[in-house]
Amino acid sequence: MNTGVNGVALGVFIFFFLAVTVMGFLAARWRKAANEDSLDEWGLGGRSFGTWVTWFLLGGDLYTAYTFVAVPAAIYAAGAAGFFAVPYTILVYPLIFTFLPRLWSVSHRHGYVTPSDFVRGRFGSRGLSLAVAVTGILATMPYIALQLVGIQAVLDVMGIGGGDDTNWFVKDLPLFIAFVVLAAYTYVSGLRAPALIAFVKDGLIYIVIIVAVIYIPLRLGGFDDIFSKAAHAFSQVNTATHKPKGALVPGSTGQWGYATLALGSALALFMYPHSITATLSSRSREVIRRNTTILPLYSLMLGLLAILGFMAIAAGVKVSNGQLAIPQLFENMFPSWFAGVAFAAIGIGALVPAAIMSIAAANLFTRNIYKEFFKPDATPKQESQVAKLVSLLVKVGALIFVLGMDKTVAINFQLLGGIWILQTMPAIVSGLFTRWFHRWALLVGWAAGMVYGTLAAYGVASPTQKHFGGSSAEIPGIGQIGYIGMTAFVLNVLVAVVLTFVFRAFKAPEGVDETTASDYTADAGDKDVEVELPPAPVN
Repeated sequence: MNTGVNGVALGVFIFFFLAVTVMGFLAARWRKAANEDSLDEWGLGGRSFGTWVTWFLLGGDLYTAYTFVAVPAAIYAAGAAGFFAVPYTILVYPLIFTFLPRLWSVSHRHGYVTPSDFVRGRFGSRGLSLAVAVTGILATMPYIALQLVGIQAVLDVMGIGGGDDTNWFVKDLPLFIAFVVLAAYTYVSGLRAPALIAFVKDGLIYIVIIVAVIYIPLRLGGFDDIFSKAAHAFSQVNTATHKPKGALVPGSTGQWGYATLALGSALALFMYPHSITATLSSRSREVIRRNTTILPLYSLMLGLLAILGFMAIAAGVKVSNGQLAIPQLFENMFPSWFAGVAFAAIGIGALVPAAIMSIAAANLFTRNIYKEFFKPDATPKQESQVAKLVSLLVKVGALIFVLGMDKTVAINFQLLGGIWILQTMPAIVSGLFTRWFHRWALLVGWAAGMVYGTLAAYGVASPTQKHFGGSSAEIPGIGQIGYIGMTAFVLNVLVAVVLTFVFRAFKAPEGVDETTASDYTADAGDKDVEVELPPAPVN
C-alpha cells in the first residue's frame, strides 16, 4: 500500500469536493418555497421532487459510500457470499411497489413527515410511535458513521489521513473538514442539498464502474484470469479458522445464511428513515411507481461493483483492512487523475446519504419526541429550527463514533442497526393494509424482536471481537445458520399475532384510527392532499 501523498488524485478529489460544496449551499435557492420555515420544506424538500430528482435522490440515498466500499470488500474477503447484496436489491423493488405508494398517499393527505407520524395516526398509540422513532434513530446513527468511514478510507489511500501519525489532530483534520462542510450545507439547505448533489454523485459512480469493468480486466488479462486467481486465493487455508478463506460458489451449508440475509436486508431497506424521507419528498404516487421500475438500474451497477472484489485479489492488492481494498485497487490500476475521480465518487457517495440520514433522524426526533412529548404546540418554524440543530448533533455523534471506536465496531453496529430496523416493519407495513393487529400486541412484538435480536447479536464472536462479531447465528428449531434479523422478525410477528387474539379477548382499548380507506389511494390534486409548497416570489 502506497503511503505517499498522491498529489494529482488529491487535486481532482478536492476539485469535486469543492464543486459539490458550492452546490450544497446553492441548493437552498433551488426551487425555493415561499414558506421556508417548516419541516415540510427543510426536511422533505417541499414534497416537490419529480421522477428524475427522486430517482437520483433514492439512488444516492440507498447506494452509499459504504456500499461502494463494503460490498466488493466482502467479495475480496470471503468470495461469492458477499453477492447477497445484489439479489436483495432486486427483491426490494417489487416489495416497495406494493406499499410505498400507499404510504405516500396517507402521509400527504395527513401531512405526515415520518413513519412514526403514520403509526401514531393509524394505531392511536404514542408508545408504538415512540418505539418506531427511537429504533429509526438508533439504526441510523452507525449508518451515518460508516459514511464517514468511507471518506476516511479514501483519505487513507491518498495518504492524507489515518496511518500511524502521532498527531491525532493532523491525522483527522481532513475528516473534520468534510464533516464541517457536510453539517453546514445540510443545516442551510436541508433535503434539497443531497437531492442536487446526488446528480453528481451518481454520474461519477456510473462512469467509474463502467470504466473499471472494462479497463481493469484488460490490464489483468481478462475475466478468466481474474476468476482463476480469485479461486486459487480462496482455496488457501485461513490460519485463524483452519478453513478455506472463501469460495467462488458458496457451499450448501451457507444457503440458509445467504437466503435469509438477502431477504431480511430487502425487507429492512425501506424501513430505514432516510429511505422513507426520500420517498415522501416526491410529488405524486406516480413518481413512486416509476421509480420502482427504473431503480433496478442501480442493481446492475451494484453487480458490476461487486466484481471489483475479485479484481482486487487478481491485482494482488494486500491490505490489513478489507475496507481499503477497492480504493487501493483504484490507486494501483488507474492513472492518478482518474483515481482522483474514483475517490471523489466514493467521497461524494458518502456525503449524500449522510446528509439524508441526518435529516431523517432529525425529523423523527422533532416530530415524534420533541413535539409529541415536550412541546405539542410547537410552530412549524420551531420544528424546523429544532430539526436543524438535531441534524448537527447527529453528525457530531457519528463523528465521535468514527474517531473514538475501532472501525470494525462501527460496521458491526450497523449490522445490528439492520436487525433493529426490521422490527419496525410489522407496525408500518401491516398498518398500510389492515388494522387487524392490536397496537399493544405490535409494541410487545417489537420489544421481543429487539431483545432477541440484540442478545443474539451480542453472542456472536469473530476473530477480532468477542461480541457483536456478525449478524448471523443458529436459527432455533432449524439448526442452520441464518440472519438474526429475520429470526427476530418472525418472533416479532408471532408474538404480535398471538397477543392480538389475547388483547381482543380481553377487549383492550384499540386506539383511534385517524385515517380512512380513501387516504391510502389519494394522489396529488385530490381533496386535502398536501401538495408541494408554493414557490417563493421572484424579487
